[in-house]
Amino acid sequence: MTRLAKAPPPHLALLAVAAVVAGIAGCAGERPRPLVALNGQLAGEESSREPALAGRWLALISTREGRDRVQLVDVERNAQLPLPGLNRPDAQVLNLSVDAAGERLALVRQLDGRTELVLYQRSQGSLRLLPINPAGVPRRVQLRADGRQLAVEVSRAGLWQIDLLDLP
Repeated sequence: MTRLAKAPPPHLALLAVAAVVAGIAGCAGERPRPLVALNGQLAGEESSREPALAGRWLALISTREGRDRVQLVDVERNAQLPLPGLNRPDAQVLNLSVDAAGERLALVRQLDGRTELVLYQRSQGSLRLLPINPAGVPRRVQLRADGRQLAVEVSRAGLWQIDLLDLP
C-alpha cells in the first residue's frame, strides 16, 4: 500500500513563502544605510525639521535652547557651514530650500507678524526680501538646482497657488 505525503501545515507554507520573498528582496540591490556620524551630529539638536537636500548640501531648521535657526551642512565633509546674517532671534523660519551649489537658500519666515519670502546668498552673506506679486502669503518654497528659478506656494483669497520666479 502506498502512502501519500501530507501537505505541510499552512503556517509552515506561509513561512516558506516569506523566506523566499525575503531572499529575493535581499538580492534586489543595496540597502539604504544611515550616515551615522552626520545623524549623530544632527541628533544633538533639540529638534530638526524641514530638510532640503540638493547635491552635497543639506539645509534644515533646527531648534536649540528654544530658538529656531537655519543650518547648512556639507554632507560629503560632514561639516556645518556658517551663515552670517541669516539667523535672526526674532524670526521664525517655516520652510526652506537650497540650490545644488549650496550658494543660495530660499526661506519662508515670519517676522514682526508678517510671512515673508527671502533669498540668502551665502558668498555675500546677504539676505533679500522677494516681493510676491500679486500679494499673497507664502508657505513653501523650492529652488531649482542651479538657483536661477524659484517655485513658491502662495495663499491668495483662500486659494493655494504656485508662483514661479526667475532670479537674477
